[in-house]
Amino acid sequence: MANDFPQRPPPPLLDDACALFLDVDGTLIEFADDPEAVRLLPEVREAIGRISDRLEGAVALISGRPLEQLDTLFAPLRLPAAGLHGHELRTHPTLDPPAHDAADDSNTSTWLHAVHQQAMRFAHGHPGVLVEDKGRSLALHWRGAPHAGTEVQQFAERHIRGHSGYRLQPGDHVVEFVPVGSDKGRAIRQLMQHTPFRGRVPVFLGDDLTDEYGFDAANTLHGWSVLVGAREPSAAVFALPQIRNVHGWLRENAY
Repeated sequence: MANDFPQRPPPPLLDDACALFLDVDGTLIEFADDPEAVRLLPEVREAIGRISDRLEGAVALISGRPLEQLDTLFAPLRLPAAGLHGHELRTHPTLDPPAHDAADDSNTSTWLHAVHQQAMRFAHGHPGVLVEDKGRSLALHWRGAPHAGTEVQQFAERHIRGHSGYRLQPGDHVVEFVPVGSDKGRAIRQLMQHTPFRGRVPVFLGDDLTDEYGFDAANTLHGWSVLVGAREPSAAVFALPQIRNVHGWLRENAY
């Protein structure tokens, strides 16, 4: 039957030649109405840290969250990471991403601020809709108001028109205004050019539409792509049914 799971086999265990790339929301932690309300299980943090040690630091987070949020969520563990779908990129745990030229961003900042103000007014009229200001991007969540999904998407489509520097990124009960050229696949390709990732086999775990870019990158680079859940269609080759299975797989790889 079409709904029988798994249609894809589970991923094998990592070997020492791999580089591990991990989405966060929906992969390591459950979604929440408020993205800042989530917590990472300490044993999952510990397993990821052990894997990072085993792979000589070749473990990175690939997320739509800003790096600042990732560091808070994973503290005291600090990893290479791509935040805001790759718009922020940290190639080494002790480095910060390069600063952006504020002068070049002035027009975009004015536009995004105006969209944010209108989105707040929109959310006020649609209880349960959450507007998340990520600095260089903006997310509209409707997990707390599932009936408003169509209206949220229509709002986003109206306001993206005429701005060539941004695109809409749909996700699980969310749509984001993200800079053009920023996606998780590009982030993985960039990280793979740096030590300690260079020359390794990329392994990417993700669950959402935003992660398809990462699956394509891992496949193209002759690595592994792992879907969390049973969403179709997907370019992923392997699958794990639920977040708890991801946790179990990480624990297996940590020892």
